[in-house]
Amino acid sequence: MKVFVIGANGQVGRLIVEQLAASKHKVVAGIRHPDQALFFEDLGVQTTHFDLLDRPEQMGVTLDGFDAVIFAAGSGGKTGNDMTLLVDLDGAVKSMQAAEIAASNRFILISAQFAEDRNRWSETIKPYYAAKFYADDWLRHRTTLAYTIIEPGALIFDKGTGAINTDGITSGSIAREDVASAAVAALTIPETIGKTVPMITGSVPISDALRRV
Repeated sequence: MKVFVIGANGQVGRLIVEQLAASKHKVVAGIRHPDQALFFEDLGVQTTHFDLLDRPEQMGVTLDGFDAVIFAAGSGGKTGNDMTLLVDLDGAVKSMQAAEIAASNRFILISAQFAEDRNRWSETIKPYYAAKFYADDWLRHRTTLAYTIIEPGALIFDKGTGAINTDGITSGSIAREDVASAAVAALTIPETIGKTVPMITGSVPISDALRRV
């Protein structure tokens, strides 16, 4: 499968690209700045410019020929709410529109745990949750993409365990490496299509857990 990673230079994005590069898939890393290319060149991974502030039609040209798109982008904690709106919400929606223009039908979206439940939103990052809520909703109801929405718990830098829990989650954390592994595994697990998958560190191997959702 030929996969384009949006937000490839982010913390989860880099891990996704690394895992795809080590797999049977062909991966291209979408980056915004040329100085981000060195990391991927060292992996032997092709990069291409991809700006979430562009129009969907421009983005669609870049995505042409890809079987799948993984959206792992985020504005980051150092930007204001305006960039949260433009990247985490509108950038995600435009990426979905671009994927449809390009007929890149498989779409994996990295979201956030409890994004669909306003009662669970953290007050300190409420705009981020609002962006995820509406981006997720657009993917579910306003596209025809074969989507999977991954909702990880609190992200931590620990080494991945290779095992997750997707059932009855009330709180918890998960290693970024395991989120990346889940995104890559979901590409070829049809049981995840059309599903929203919450996950934290658990005891079920990732592929097995995804086949049960």
